[in-house]
Amino acid sequence: MNIPEFVIFILDTLKEAGYDAYIVGGAVRDACMKRAIADWDVVTSAQPEEIKGVFRHKKFFALKHNTVTLVNPDIQVQVTAYKGEKQSLEHDLSHRDFTINSMAFDPGNNLIIDPHKGQLDIAGKTIRTTGSPAERFREDPLRLLRAVRLATGLRFKIAKETFKVINETAFLLPSAASERIRDELLKILICPTPSYGFNLMVKTGLLRQFLPELLEGYGKRQNTYHGHTIFKHIMETVSRVKPVPLLRLTALFHDIAKPRVMKETGGMRTFYGHEDASALMAGEIMDRLRFSHDMIGKVTNLIRHHMINYNSEWTDGAVRRMIRRVGITNITDLLHVRRADMLAHGLRDNQLFLLSELEARVKKLIQRPVFTKSSELAIDGHKVMELYRIPPGPEVGKALKKLQEKVIDNPELNNTKTLLSILEEMKKA
Repeated sequence: MNIPEFVIFILDTLKEAGYDAYIVGGAVRDACMKRAIADWDVVTSAQPEEIKGVFRHKKFFALKHNTVTLVNPDIQVQVTAYKGEKQSLEHDLSHRDFTINSMAFDPGNNLIIDPHKGQLDIAGKTIRTTGSPAERFREDPLRLLRAVRLATGLRFKIAKETFKVINETAFLLPSAASERIRDELLKILICPTPSYGFNLMVKTGLLRQFLPELLEGYGKRQNTYHGHTIFKHIMETVSRVKPVPLLRLTALFHDIAKPRVMKETGGMRTFYGHEDASALMAGEIMDRLRFSHDMIGKVTNLIRHHMINYNSEWTDGAVRRMIRRVGITNITDLLHVRRADMLAHGLRDNQLFLLSELEARVKKLIQRPVFTKSSELAIDGHKVMELYRIPPGPEVGKALKKLQEKVIDNPELNNTKTLLSILEEMKKA
């Protein structure tokens, strides 16, 4: 294990102060799997106040019970006191979530301490609770979802008994904080094969506990089109966008209301008309899961505009208006989501060709200023009031809006002299 100097310093300092100290958790698991180690955790016999005392000259913060996070310029290390009354490494490891996370490493003796056979489960690519599944899940119901997240990220199977108990205790999941459920959902979404995790959540009953809306498009004949259920189409779209939260969330929710829209309209609005309903439902779900207002706004904006009915007869002004509707900073993401959506539908080559044509036009147009706001015009409302000799009011806004529409059609018009000339013509009319 290639251990950072700061982690070695923490271990040595604790031992010199008379305490036990070991590397535990994901770092040991990832080292056994020869994976890059992202997070470093240390467990110790020292209590939180003792940890703070030992490292009083180091920067730290304590947001979690029994855990002190030590901070170095390049790394943060969580140092946690032994769990439970017995205050021993053996007892601590026995109360960790899964066997593959219930190992410790002693650098001084170059020894992996593995009382729950985590290495065997790594070799067998299996997620298994440490000890009684029912006890582990009742201690922290979020572990139900974490089992799926680990299985998805590592592409492991869930052990039969563990799977059975997840199914039996799935009802406990809503007792976990919404923010924690949200974070596990995001981790599943950015995995290479998120559909694996979502299918596990369906089979274990977990999805119904926090995202039942997605099940409305699962496995029902009336929700089938292009040979796909809506659920399957959503999963394929998710897998085709880049593994970043904004794009994966947009793909996850882009058709979320389609089953209801199809039911209400007898399937007549399969392709167009569901965007606003899906954006509204996505916003409600994301608010329930405590996503930030900024992320909710970005996701719902992309969903609302994802059905682009482009054809080659669009003028440059029409393309600029589309850019204005979605926002110039969002247009590339919108086109990326739309391509993934079309590929997941298996749409014809000519439709993909049209999207490629639109992408090329957008790329060319945004190389020059695209004036999407009246505040970007070369004149402001004061000039309008001065020329028209009118007070502030709706007439000023109407004049600026007309100028903006002309500038969108022809950006070359956006200079003071030309816009004043146009205002003069508008005044005469």
